[in-house]
Amino acid sequence: MPGGRLTKQERQQIALGLADDLSYAEIARRLDRPTSTVTREVLRNGGPGGYRAEVAHRATERRAHRSRQAAPRAAQAAPQAHGRDAVALAEFEEALTGVLIASGLTKMTARVLTCMFTTDAGSVTAADLVRRLDVSPASVSKAIAFLESQGLVRRERDEGRRERYVADNDVWYQSTIASARANDQLAETARQGVVVLGASTPAAVRLENIARFLDFMSETIVRAAEQAREVLHTGPVTAPDDAGAGPRDS
Repeated sequence: MPGGRLTKQERQQIALGLADDLSYAEIARRLDRPTSTVTREVLRNGGPGGYRAEVAHRATERRAHRSRQAAPRAAQAAPQAHGRDAVALAEFEEALTGVLIASGLTKMTARVLTCMFTTDAGSVTAADLVRRLDVSPASVSKAIAFLESQGLVRRERDEGRRERYVADNDVWYQSTIASARANDQLAETARQGVVVLGASTPAAVRLENIARFLDFMSETIVRAAEQAREVLHTGPVTAPDDAGAGPRDS
């Protein structure tokens, strides 16, 4: 697959593909690019309904300019943990934030969640977020409150009694279960409407079908989450050469 940044012409092809209602995979195939490249490009530049090739290209040029300006500062800053490239990390954080925004989060909640996902410790304090994101404590507090309501973040106290915000592996399981429970509540409310509207009416039939659909989805989500929960606690994949002197096929 070709590497490097997308060209202006490629962005125009992406815009044409979206206008023709092509899938990301099909657009990527025509460009001979990874599907992830096209997906990230679209989501960080307005989404399928708002993508504009010219606007996306100018935005990328601005980001590249900022990255070049930031590179000398990054070189003078303290070394990144695990030898990470500071500029590459910043670009990844921007891309992840864009995807989270496209999924429905506000910009601030997306920035906070990205910060937590890319923190090795898996937890941060309010002061950490204020300093790293260069925002006000009130903005952090509001974002955390929303993320906590969605089950994506939880609060705990460290040994110094400071409040820390945690987005560890199990948060995804708990958030998925919470989503299923929300479906249960919606299904129950829909069935209340069936009684009010009259079971044989078209509106009531529609609500009953919605409730049945949500019941099925909720049961499926909970069952899948239980089965997949251990995946969240899987350690790093070890390459065969690093796995020790295990038996090998001759």
